[in-house]
Amino acid sequence: MSVHPGHGLANVSSDKQLCTKGIPSLPQRLDRIVLRETEKRSTVEINRRSLLKGMAATGVAAAVATGTTQSTGTPFAQAAKRHKITGPADGKGYSVGVGISSMTGAVAEQGMMGYSEPEQVARGLRSPYYARAFIFVDNKTKERLVYVNVDMACFFEALHQEVIKHCAKKYGKLYPESHLCITATHNHNSCGGTSHNMAYNTATSGFMENSFKEEVAGICEAIDKAHHAIRPATLLLGHAELHNASANRSTVAFERNPDSDKSYFPERIDPQVRVLRIQQAGEDVGAITWFATHGTSLTDANFYIAPDNKGLASYMWEHDEKGVRYLRGHHNFVAAFSQTNAGDMTPNLGIKQMKPTGPDGTNFVKNNVIIAKRQYDACKKAFESATPISGARLDVRYMYVDMAHQVIDGKYTHDGKRWRTSPAIMGGSGAACSMEDNVRCPTWDIPFIREGWQFPDAGPKIKSIQDAMKKMGIKKVPELPREDMLNQYPKVPLLPLGYLPPTPWNPQIVPAQIIRLCDQLTMCTNSSECTIVAALRVRRQVAKTLGIHLEDVIYQGYTNSYNQYITTPEEYMASQYEAGETQYGIETLGAWIQAFDKLAQAMRDGKPVAHGPSPLKHEWFHPTWLAAVPPDTCPKGKKYGDVLVPPQRGYHKGQTAQVDFVGAHPNNRIRRNSTYTKVEQKKGGSWVCVYDDSDYETMFHWERPKDSKTESITRVIWNIPTWQETGMYRLVQLGESRDKNGKITSYVGTSPAFRVS
Repeated sequence: MSVHPGHGLANVSSDKQLCTKGIPSLPQRLDRIVLRETEKRSTVEINRRSLLKGMAATGVAAAVATGTTQSTGTPFAQAAKRHKITGPADGKGYSVGVGISSMTGAVAEQGMMGYSEPEQVARGLRSPYYARAFIFVDNKTKERLVYVNVDMACFFEALHQEVIKHCAKKYGKLYPESHLCITATHNHNSCGGTSHNMAYNTATSGFMENSFKEEVAGICEAIDKAHHAIRPATLLLGHAELHNASANRSTVAFERNPDSDKSYFPERIDPQVRVLRIQQAGEDVGAITWFATHGTSLTDANFYIAPDNKGLASYMWEHDEKGVRYLRGHHNFVAAFSQTNAGDMTPNLGIKQMKPTGPDGTNFVKNNVIIAKRQYDACKKAFESATPISGARLDVRYMYVDMAHQVIDGKYTHDGKRWRTSPAIMGGSGAACSMEDNVRCPTWDIPFIREGWQFPDAGPKIKSIQDAMKKMGIKKVPELPREDMLNQYPKVPLLPLGYLPPTPWNPQIVPAQIIRLCDQLTMCTNSSECTIVAALRVRRQVAKTLGIHLEDVIYQGYTNSYNQYITTPEEYMASQYEAGETQYGIETLGAWIQAFDKLAQAMRDGKPVAHGPSPLKHEWFHPTWLAAVPPDTCPKGKKYGDVLVPPQRGYHKGQTAQVDFVGAHPNNRIRRNSTYTKVEQKKGGSWVCVYDDSDYETMFHWERPKDSKTESITRVIWNIPTWQETGMYRLVQLGESRDKNGKITSYVGTSPAFRVS
């Protein structure tokens, strides 16, 4: 956390002190962010870079889509000119509050969420991830909507239920479940093990209660802050297009769609950028941006808890432009970057299998910065050209859908016949991983598990998988009903998640929601990752039923729960990764279109809609098999906080400083609203904090020394900006040790001073 020089000094005795420094220009920000990938890297960075050894950074430029951003064009950017006016275009009608809070959980020795890879175990913190809350109050009806953007891989049902309980306990009926819209950025670098569903906890060695509690607390804190910040507001809506921050990673499937769908996306991507601009008393206080690209820029070569491209775009806007300082409570602006239909959209523009290749080749940290910056630039163009909304009126319809047992009317299916869904089955091609976003895959050594694998090429291979499942402890592999298999054809039924004991391993009963904010903005939200064409069909149906323009309807996935993918039936037949993860059968999309049409009809007719079946309760079954963290010990003759590897006596601007300390396990106390690291500068006889965990210049690394299971080495890394003020500095590490009796003791490690010139 930091403010302009001269705005205050901090007492170094407290880890809650203020940090002070100047705010650089955005080009300078980019220079210093990418320092992590330049020469003279820390040991941590060298190890991380070695994961990418042998990956050639070739052909990237040719693969990057041409063009940048534009504020005019069709069909997307002209949406504001075609809406049906139902009220004055003055942006009035709402009061709004905004709030932000860290939701960062355990940063060491626990699995990360996104790639479901047992090898991706956290080694420290690159930067915290946040919940960004917006509360909209209709001034006429007093109806309220809680919209929260959470910078995590998936917002699970278990988290949703805890937030519902919090709102009910604290606010009564003010914020009902139907009016909560909590959506994940799909950042693949957040903490794992925070679901109550086995499918999402298996790779992380089970449920991680410590991270779960921190994520819930962060979301609830952001909502509480937004609640107390509600003021009369003006809303404006802007449009732009962004053509070089996404690529279609499943063109084989996309090309199977009819020309009437493909012509809507001539570049095989969804370039639409929408921005909701929020003002109070003429001052900008927040913005929500919608754009489709996966949160996989850092790839699975990253082992540090961190934001991906959307979280970093938020940081650029909040921290660098608006001067937000996360740890000292200076939260004058909240910028959320939300997903839409990113199911087949990747930021790794090179489309290289098992060699994720972005704008800067395989330099994943720099790729993350570039894709973030492109989203930031596009949203700023839309933001600056935004016009006041008209017809401000909050209207919400919400219900649960049992996706395992839907009967779909023929008017919503691919062949006009009645179909039904079946309980969730993960297909063989789903186990092949998204090869454009991964540097490794747990199933890569099994030669027949590849995208495109489908019936009739299954047979004995399925038996080998079933034998493996029995070795995992699933003694009785369920026999799948023939009708269910027909509904899933041509999928190879690799993991029958919806049939496994003791309860389905992923959610079967999930929410669907339609939210109308104004004439120009209606959102269809659900729990899935939708391909661009599948979402287009949802949007068309809702727009038709409501009698509004297609471009005024947003599909927003990853919301209020999570349960994998939605493809079109045509895409499903290609048996790519996305189809293998479309878990309820070939008519999964038809079931969702039917559900959204039901909600749209109720909204159009001014009628309520039934709640639907309640989701299953899993509170009694969320095991963990990760060994408990042992008590901490120190090397002989050392104490916690002692320096093991000191800094150099001096560094030039642009170099990397690092110090190793005798540390303790960081999970002894999760420092969600404080910091593990500090960079302090000597000013007038006092040491002043100029950087901490919330600044992208720092990194915190943890490891066990060789031949010890109880000692810890902690490392503070500072990538020194090229514009850093000349002077004396030191690095500080803060933590807590735990003895064999469970006693927690705080410690502070401080390095010798060094000069930056």
